[in-house]
Amino acid sequence: MPELPPAPYLSVVIPAYNEAQRLGPSLERILAYLADRPFAAEIVVVDDGSTDGTGDLARQLLEGRADYQVLRNEPNAGKAVSVRRGLLAGRGQVLLFSDADLSTPIEEADRLLAELEAGADVAIASRQLPGARLAVHQPWYRELAGRAFGWVNQMVLLPGIPDSQCGFKAFRREAAHALLPHQRLSGWAFDAELLYVARRLGLKIAQVPVTWINDPASKVHMVRDGLRMVLDLFRIRRLHRHLRPL
Repeated sequence: MPELPPAPYLSVVIPAYNEAQRLGPSLERILAYLADRPFAAEIVVVDDGSTDGTGDLARQLLEGRADYQVLRNEPNAGKAVSVRRGLLAGRGQVLLFSDADLSTPIEEADRLLAELEAGADVAIASRQLPGARLAVHQPWYRELAGRAFGWVNQMVLLPGIPDSQCGFKAFRREAAHALLPHQRLSGWAFDAELLYVARRLGLKIAQVPVTWINDPASKVHMVRDGLRMVLDLFRIRRLHRHLRPL
């Protein structure tokens, strides 16, 4: 069995379902970002049962250019499962997951890493805090729905966290491995679940205002998925009410 390279400082986890069109430019940008950083890193692509060659594309682009893993779910299992699998497979001291479209530019990772170095256990990107910049907006009705969900989320589950859903979050390895065994949801509210569990376990969460660029090819159905996400907030509170600080 080949010997693994030393564990890197950072693992960048990218869940990807039929992302052959968008993944190439994103990986090139991530590779350029990592090449300018003083630490070792790996890229973990979780191919979520894609039918368009997403996994093969990732291997072709990364082979010989970075430490990497390409994992495959068979069949498609959803973003929550893909993120969890990638974070658990990552070998880094810090584990960061990012949407494949890089709606939050990878360069914003510097700000999340700085918060972890300063003592946070979890650092999350936010589109709602002062200092955030929406370079390309969503349609007004999606922005309104997102703000409404954020308000309900704060009322029901996460007071003080106006944006739990931005797909750009970093974890100390120890924090991720404390959180992930408690993850139960497979839907879009899994971000809120992870943050609620983090709070119940007494972990420190830092919120970082970021630049964000809307990608119109969103896979979230505003009405169907939005209603399920709101119902899931109450389910999360019920599922994890027994948790106590570590």
